[in-house]
Amino acid sequence: MPTDFPATVTINEEGPREGFQIEPGPISTADKVAFVEALAGTGVRKIDCVSFVDPRRVPGMADADAVATGIHRVPGIRYTGLWLNERGLDRALALPLDTVGAIRVTASETFSTNNTGKGIVATQDEQRRWLERYVAAGIPVESGYVMTAFGCNFEGEVPVATVIDMVAFILELVDGAGLPRPRVFLADTVGHAAPSAIERVVGAVRDRWPDLPLGLHLHDTRGLGVANVHAALALGVDHFDAACAGLGGCPFAGHAGAAGNVCTEEVVFLCEELGIDTGIDLERMIDCARMAEEIVGHRLPGKLTRGGSLRAIRGGQVAA
Repeated sequence: MPTDFPATVTINEEGPREGFQIEPGPISTADKVAFVEALAGTGVRKIDCVSFVDPRRVPGMADADAVATGIHRVPGIRYTGLWLNERGLDRALALPLDTVGAIRVTASETFSTNNTGKGIVATQDEQRRWLERYVAAGIPVESGYVMTAFGCNFEGEVPVATVIDMVAFILELVDGAGLPRPRVFLADTVGHAAPSAIERVVGAVRDRWPDLPLGLHLHDTRGLGVANVHAALALGVDHFDAACAGLGGCPFAGHAGAAGNVCTEEVVFLCEELGIDTGIDLERMIDCARMAEEIVGHRLPGKLTRGGSLRAIRGGQVAA
């Protein structure tokens, strides 16, 4: 396995969507918009803002349309949303967000049913229809996601062979449509992964498709999120989803401690310590993390909101 860290890393900000979908709230539309706009000043290039889902199941996303239309956009930043069915895609296409195609499958039958109401086969059939819609609308297919790639709270360990099958499905689907292969994100949707699992699963995918661009969507349920990022960086992975302040979690994970994505500012801090450029202003991201805590009204998992970065200390300006 390679041990050279990448020179640059891309971090997709998931906090507004990943975070506010699980908060008990209520959180005002204005606060959500203000948070997205603050994140746009940190250097991130892609912000996942909302989920186009049934508000009866995810009440925190009931104002998704209003959030999408309320954002004052900054040129050069992509503002995206998530959909899990064709109704959600219809809503996304009608709003002023950047519609980026993704193929989404799940390696756990039980989680798939809990998350979307469809099992693996039905989900694959739906993804074929999604791809037809993408092609017809001229929407680029930039990513494929394999959820529960490292384990499931319902089914336990997920066989690596199943993950390989899901990646193969994504690639065969886009190959069959004559499209360029997308970056494939392996998602630790419920936070099962440890560094050994990162090495095992990423290694297996790399063995099968050495040139396939990979990314990781990691959750920090058991406190190993940053350790898993480090393990992935050592394997050359250079794209990560993350959530400012560690916002969020999956409401259908089957576990009360299903924490949010790995914390954006902690990933940026780790990369800086390793000499890896993310293009993100760490101090501004920490400010956004503090803003997130004010919005939700309680402490969030991110540690840099209290510890700060090391820049002040290294510059001789030790805080009181």
